[in-house]
Amino acid sequence: MAEEDDARLAQLGERLTQVRGRIDGAFAASGRTGELPTLIVVTKFHPAADIRRLAGLGVRDVGENKDQEASSKAAELADLGLNWHFVGQLQSKKAKSVVRYASAVHSVDRLSLVDSLERAMSAEQARTERGSLDCYIQVSLDEDAGAHRGGAAPADVPFLADRLAAAAGLELAGVMAVAPLGTTPEAAFEKLAGISAALVALHPAATAISAGMSQDLEAAIRFGATHLRIGSDILGSRPDVR
Repeated sequence: MAEEDDARLAQLGERLTQVRGRIDGAFAASGRTGELPTLIVVTKFHPAADIRRLAGLGVRDVGENKDQEASSKAAELADLGLNWHFVGQLQSKKAKSVVRYASAVHSVDRLSLVDSLERAMSAEQARTERGSLDCYIQVSLDEDAGAHRGGAAPADVPFLADRLAAAAGLELAGVMAVAPLGTTPEAAFEKLAGISAALVALHPAATAISAGMSQDLEAAIRFGATHLRIGSDILGSRPDVR
């Protein structure tokens, strides 16, 4: 068992080094200056033991997209002091659970969810001393609304932003998007950069751009991503469910 643990740790370390190298290279090539984008390792479907190994390798930010899985892992790994990012579609009824462990929600896409998160944060902050919840507006970049992968229409971003900015306990961080299928990530992330610029003109502190996954992180960095959501290139394929 110890040998298996050592082998998995070495594997994760090698993959993490490769991804960090890609980030460094893409950032240098982009001509950007300042801080590197934050690497969020998306750990869905992978065991808590892998997250503990990643923490030992210096990872501080992890992402999950299912509340039941995320809440269980966050409780088991509470001693690590990690930043938990909820990156999946979120049902309003799950808001109360998510605010107990998440430092950020990257998938705010409707006013009803803002309302639910505000209510949940009010109760949670009355119970604990937790800080504000960072909220990213998920934007749909698909031209075909019937085929989109989630998110608010670009035209709805200002209304959502105003509501988030006024919500107690919530912090408007910026925007998030997934590059649509059937188009180039460069075109998608250039569009997202324009949406972000328009948002920042209205809310100067909302500068974060959550974009880029294993297959398109270079394009995301080129167009200003501040947070990258990387899963398979670090953790590998989804483990078998037995």
